[in-house]
Amino acid sequence: MRHPHVGDLLVASADLLDPNFAGAVVLIVDLDEEGALGIVLNQRTPLLVADALPQWADIASEPGRLHRGGPVGVDGALALGRVRESGAEPIGWQQIVGDLGLVDLDTPVEMMEGALASFRVFVGYAGWGSGQLEAEIAEGSWYVVPCEAGDAFVEAIEELRRHVLRRQPGELAWVSTRPADPELN
Repeated sequence: MRHPHVGDLLVASADLLDPNFAGAVVLIVDLDEEGALGIVLNQRTPLLVADALPQWADIASEPGRLHRGGPVGVDGALALGRVRESGAEPIGWQQIVGDLGLVDLDTPVEMMEGALASFRVFVGYAGWGSGQLEAEIAEGSWYVVPCEAGDAFVEAIEELRRHVLRRQPGELAWVSTRPADPELN
């Protein structure tokens, strides 16, 4: 069992039936002894960034929609951005992994224009208390795998779980082809 770190992905196993996380791919953005915080990457909403945060609409990556980051704190938003230049750290951007980081939505947009190659806004987040995530991993609800910076910005988010699992070594690559209900196989 791989222990999670900031910048890892949690990929829901077929055994995870919680409707908030069934089929989810979650990026861990904070992790300490008090718990973990993550952003669900593959749940899009019908809402436009332009309607909720018009000042950020021009730099939002396609399709310009808000994404559902998780069931906690749905009255707030978190944003992820990829910097254009490797090693660049614009004000208001905090690295997670590689050129992927959190974007502070209180930062003036003008400071981010031109600095970000990709930008996406997520409503809410996923949260776990102390020891809760580790227990869910131990019971087989989550696979812990490395993140690639582009995972947060794929357009075909319905394929993200399968794509992430397929690139893993060994048995996890096989899991990517498993149907949700193995009895239908």
